[in-house]
Amino acid sequence: MKQKNVIWILGDQHRAQALSCNGDPNVNTPNIDRLAAEGVNFRRAVSGFPLCCPFRGSMLTSRYPHHCVPGHEYPMPDGQPTIAHVFDAHGYDTAYFGKWHLDGFHESEGRAAFHIVPPARRGGFKTWIGYENNNSPWDCWVHGGEGASAFHRRLHGYETDCLADLLIEEIRRHASGAETESRPFFAVLSVQPPHDPYIAPPGFMARHNPQGLKMRPNVPDVPRIQEQARRELAGAYAQIENLDWNIGRIREALAEAEIDKDTHIVFFSDHGDMHGSHGQFRKMTPHEESIRVPFIIGGCTPMHYEGFRCGGTAAPINHVDIAPTTLGLCGIDAPDWMSGFDYSGWRVAARPRGAAPDSAFIQSVVPTRHGNSVDEPWRAVVTEDGWKYVCLEGRQWLMFNLDEDPFEQVNLAFNSLYRARRKILNARLAQWVADTGDTFALPTLP
Repeated sequence: MKQKNVIWILGDQHRAQALSCNGDPNVNTPNIDRLAAEGVNFRRAVSGFPLCCPFRGSMLTSRYPHHCVPGHEYPMPDGQPTIAHVFDAHGYDTAYFGKWHLDGFHESEGRAAFHIVPPARRGGFKTWIGYENNNSPWDCWVHGGEGASAFHRRLHGYETDCLADLLIEEIRRHASGAETESRPFFAVLSVQPPHDPYIAPPGFMARHNPQGLKMRPNVPDVPRIQEQARRELAGAYAQIENLDWNIGRIREALAEAEIDKDTHIVFFSDHGDMHGSHGQFRKMTPHEESIRVPFIIGGCTPMHYEGFRCGGTAAPINHVDIAPTTLGLCGIDAPDWMSGFDYSGWRVAARPRGAAPDSAFIQSVVPTRHGNSVDEPWRAVVTEDGWKYVCLEGRQWLMFNLDEDPFEQVNLAFNSLYRARRKILNARLAQWVADTGDTFALPTLP
């Protein structure tokens, strides 16, 4: 059978709840919904570190943040192999477009959009057109190439549209070239939206009235919080709908190139966004709106091929699992230096499913101490059967039964009725700390 292509499409700061297929009444995402309907929707996917740089290091390497990228503006270690190196060794073309944020550049030293990531620090991708960081979707600069072919130019238009154009060009180039059409490809589209600032093209912004939004029940009825949350959510929903529209364009390009039947599409995000839940904004908290991310494996639709599974799953796929799972979709076993679990069997019937983890390990290793963030390190475990347990160093902090309390309004961490459950969860978290070589000090429970 012909080797399959695979594309990652990821937004930044896109919480799992903000999709119509995941039940959000404020947003319309027909193309992502179709991807989920034809594929597998991991409804309890998590961001193992709800912060851009650490997550991205882990998604590319399948190494936990304390062994790879432990905090904001930390670089990926020199010489660290990535998923691109593995695909390259198996004869794939590899391409990366968009936000990188793994070269360790500090915004205090200047604007990251003008920082040039050296070719040796671009993760082994054969084609790399991106930027370190930007936070300005209407003023996106990209660079790539090396030596005489190096370039640094501004994209004239909205970032998600322009970066999607670059991916579409790569799809067409691959499909039309005699040299490339015989080789499979792995491509990444990494866009900044729906990260703040929450702005999108006018046609998308016009669809959302802040006052007409239905808020999550855990957004407190405090005027300043409601006002900010509604204003920012309206823009974020516009950004998400623009991303959805671009996913439709990408799928059309795959169909026109007649490689849609041979291409897996993996859609996800690096972390979520609180948007006022519990009175909080942005990320870096262990609450659901911050740690839950969309994660959908689609493409290669079952209407074209037998042997592909569809549906939803509660499997707690994590950031370190993304690279092994992606390799597995293409029939490639993960190398020994990868730490994560291969969930490709949840999509491809021919792949083994094995004994999946019963939980996911979540960390804040080095806090940013930015505004709107938790300024102490913490560790957490979320279980497949619906429990969450979070500790600060040496003391428990949060504990929720998510099945009965999905909006996390009843903290059970100090309720003596749940002492036995708390000890079970503390022990499971301790096992994660030990198994991953972490050094975090958990509480000693009576």
